[in-house]
Amino acid sequence: MRLAVIEGDGIGREIIPAAVKVLDAFGLEFEKVPLELGYTRWERTGTAISNNDLETIKGCDAVLFGAITTVPDPNYKSVLLTIRKELDLYANVRPVKPLPGITGVTGRNDFDFIIVRENTEGLYSGIEEIGPELSWTKRVVTRKGSERIAEYACKLAKKRKNKLTIVHKSNVLKSDKLFLDVCRQTASANGVEYEDMLVDSMAYNLIMRPERYDIVVTTNLFGDILSDMCAALVGSLGLVPSANIGEKYAFFEPVHGSAPDIAGKGIANPLAAILCVKMLLEWMGEPRSQIIDEAIAYVLQKKIITPDLGGTASTMEVGNAVAEYVLSNIQDRRSPPW
Repeated sequence: MRLAVIEGDGIGREIIPAAVKVLDAFGLEFEKVPLELGYTRWERTGTAISNNDLETIKGCDAVLFGAITTVPDPNYKSVLLTIRKELDLYANVRPVKPLPGITGVTGRNDFDFIIVRENTEGLYSGIEEIGPELSWTKRVVTRKGSERIAEYACKLAKKRKNKLTIVHKSNVLKSDKLFLDVCRQTASANGVEYEDMLVDSMAYNLIMRPERYDIVVTTNLFGDILSDMCAALVGSLGLVPSANIGEKYAFFEPVHGSAPDIAGKGIANPLAAILCVKMLLEWMGEPRSQIIDEAIAYVLQKKIITPDLGGTASTMEVGNAVAEYVLSNIQDRRSPPW
């Protein structure tokens, strides 16, 4: 297994070393390939990501990514969008599940759902024209893109409650009718129970009745907005991991940004990045990945937490505590399938 390790900008340089410490505790055979990408490199060299970088990433099986600073400069090439398109990472997967003892804005912990977002088209198509009097972006919805994200969502649904919610805005955006129809057809073909909901109603219901949902599938922009909104349910963007999945590659990143205001202080919360390691291990088929949930529950119970959660621990102290729990308990678990 070759793993590209990209710390990126800001707090990415602090949370990724903590997450790698947890990954190393599993004792698996990884060839880690470090890469420097992002705004800091762009400032120094004029290039945030090069074709050589993309070739290196394509020579790996997966990517563990920290955080990136994106600036509104026409000469700045978006690192994330470039990687998603080049690796065809069509499925963005964001689990929304509370951690033990932590509640968000609603004070609830009775929910556990996953937002599956189409990741390569929609309003993030990159087909744009920018001018002083008129600017536009082309919203692209294809049958192929809709089918494969619906298939991925159905695959997840069949492993859980066999329940799918399709989120759209086809009453206004007529291009969403294709997405809705394809998702309905795919769910029916897979024997998955489904419902559909307009995105504005869904935003309300995810806050008011989050326990009703299991797998949510939607288009690119809607999924981006809804999944960030749902971080409020679990308490912080610093607690939410994500995966970008393709046919060949996978890319794992916490959903928070580079947080330049706290970068370099050693206080960034690494739990989202550590949960990304769990998602990476699950993608690999590693049966012991669930021990990370236990380890996080342990450090939360022991109050080994960063200041954003009311604690005094540093980023690496949290990472070390999770890694030590894994090391102490890993031998009791089943060996990897390989």
